[in-house]
Amino acid sequence: MKEIKAFIKPNRIQRVIEALSDNGFKSMTLSQAEGTGAFKSKGARPSLDFHVTDSPVVKLELVCQNEEAQAAIETIIANAKTDGPGDGIIYIANIEDAFQIKTGESLKRFNS
Repeated sequence: MKEIKAFIKPNRIQRVIEALSDNGFKSMTLSQAEGTGAFKSKGARPSLDFHVTDSPVVKLELVCQNEEAQAAIETIIANAKTDGPGDGIIYIANIEDAFQIKTGESLKRFNS
């Protein structure tokens, strides 16, 4: 299994969510975040919450089967990309296993 973490501009997140859902990726987690990446937007100023500079981003997280990861990545890129700088970044990590809290059942069996 793969974990995909994507940091996306807030004005593109709805488009990304809809495209992922249309392509079968129904379960994802969204969090508000602030980035301090290489791109510095004009007018960036210290945050009242975190005391760092830069613009707000949305962190999207999803876990999928290995063979589905490339489709998820391509969907995110196609729908998060703009004509301007600072569109975000995607990280990919291997997931060793996952467990259902209710049953304690491993989801690893779905990866075979």
